[in-house]
Amino acid sequence: MQRIEIGQVSLEIAIAGAGRPLLFLHGGDYFVQNRAFLDKLAQRWRVLVPRHPGFGGSERPDSFRSVHDLAYLYLDLIEQQGLGDVVLVGSSFGGWIALEMCVRSVERIGRLVLVDSLGVKFGGREERDIADIYALPTAELLHRTFFDREATALYGWRPYMHDPALGRWLHRVRVPTLIVWGDSDGIVTADYGEKLCRSLPDARFVLIPEAGHYPQIERPEAVADAIERFARAEVTS
Repeated sequence: MQRIEIGQVSLEIAIAGAGRPLLFLHGGDYFVQNRAFLDKLAQRWRVLVPRHPGFGGSERPDSFRSVHDLAYLYLDLIEQQGLGDVVLVGSSFGGWIALEMCVRSVERIGRLVLVDSLGVKFGGREERDIADIYALPTAELLHRTFFDREATALYGWRPYMHDPALGRWLHRVRVPTLIVWGDSDGIVTADYGEKLCRSLPDARFVLIPEAGHYPQIERPEAVADAIERFARAEVTS
């Protein structure tokens, strides 16, 4: 891990590989378990993997209290590092951050990949789109998968794991987008992923068999290959 300074924020970041930049935004947990997936991507891209403020060795400034803060932080990171035509990949909570980034600016972003993303409310007020991880019994939570609770709760507790305004701005995500979903996701179902796909201007949907909420951990080769096919298709079209 390296350390970079973005304004007043000190971030831990892993950087590997060479070539076109790929920024990976992790979910609320299982940071190191993404290693096989990220090593595969690093064979093709220069992969940058920051730890969100409040996670690992990245300290959270007192002023950072929403996903919006994280979105602006990573847009600043892209600009500070001089990155262009970035492949932006967000998993779960990281997918929510990626969406918030893209509704603000896609100037330096060339492709967007959302892996079992959170962030948008599709159902009615009384309908639950996203399983309440704080109310689940421990055994069931482990079965479905779990988050690092303290920092994730701060960023995504009220309202729960979504931005009520985000849905109306999804038309601003004007980059080719790949939606990747585990077919056995017990946190956010594949139906949610398909609705998200239909809500974006230029998106396609890929279902990963025999995978839950973190398919890139359970099926790293399959998810990495899907991203590579997506990128190649856009380049050659």
